[in-house]
Amino acid sequence: MAPNEVGAAAGRTEAPGVRVWDLPVRLFHWTLLAAVVTSVATGLIGGLWQMDLHVVSGCVVLGLVLFRVLWGLVGGRHARFRAFVKGPVTVARYAVDFLKGRAVHTPGHNPLGGWSVVLILLALAVQAGTGLFANDDIFLEAPLAKYAGKALSDRLTGVHHLMSNVIYVLVAAHVAAVALHWWKGENLVKPMITGVKSNADPAAGDGPTPWVLAAVTAVLAAVPVAWVLSIW
Repeated sequence: MAPNEVGAAAGRTEAPGVRVWDLPVRLFHWTLLAAVVTSVATGLIGGLWQMDLHVVSGCVVLGLVLFRVLWGLVGGRHARFRAFVKGPVTVARYAVDFLKGRAVHTPGHNPLGGWSVVLILLALAVQAGTGLFANDDIFLEAPLAKYAGKALSDRLTGVHHLMSNVIYVLVAAHVAAVALHWWKGENLVKPMITGVKSNADPAAGDGPTPWVLAAVTAVLAAVPVAWVLSIW
């Protein structure tokens, strides 16, 4: 290949990067992953200190979900729910186009990915919320179980166990979607690490991160979780 042809090929493959994911979203994503893995592992292993850690990691999940919900209302351009939660017609059209290989690359979450985020947040909220009232009839009593009474605590424990399977399915679908996008030539993992997405319209870039607002949002999410742990 001639030198000018090499340069042309390089020009076709390289594209200016555009920052679409602010640091709060990226920190949320990877911290949530670590907390969920910890919760799953300790829940499956069991044991005294493992279940104590299970409660703590579950509270961390709840705090992170609270943060993401708030940040979805006041956060960066592509972090807000209004940027990626679309109606059923738009979602169906995107799904058909994607399967046919003609889907438009979106700077933030695509219409399918947006609803995946919403469903995972809802499932984790229910899982962490019911976990606050759970017990295992042996040595674990979650922070709010004593306020619910044994009968209600048992019912919520059952919901907590059931939701584990729902979360497994949602996470598996999420991972499969990321893998499918990668197979079709779109890397969704790297932008969630660097914040930068290639082949995106420069006009779609996110603005400066409002750090004061992010800090206030984090505190608002952390306070109720800290209170729950303080009465445990």
